[in-house]
Amino acid sequence: MAKGINLRPLDDRVVVSPLEAEEVTSGGIVLPDSAREKPQRGKVVAVGAGKLLDSGERGALSVAVGDEVIYGKYGGSEVEIDGDEYKILRESDLLAKVTG
Repeated sequence: MAKGINLRPLDDRVVVSPLEAEEVTSGGIVLPDSAREKPQRGKVVAVGAGKLLDSGERGALSVAVGDEVIYGKYGGSEVEIDGDEYKILRESDLLAKVTG
């Protein structure tokens, strides 16, 4: 999936590989593509160097490659690279980091 991605986000941006939306409801109903919710969860595949601060230094990001994150439903920009879908988001667009 994200192996060998040749993409380097700028500043405080993060590249996320969205996790697949549920295909079957808890009641066992199979959902067509058009009825599925947009995924709001994904795995970080690339991170930028951090936001440039007034002091000239870079602020460290609170997420790293491999972290699973939750983001806003319509946040960021969707891009397709080598047939795979990715989202490019600012770190501030991320809502939470999944732990445990």
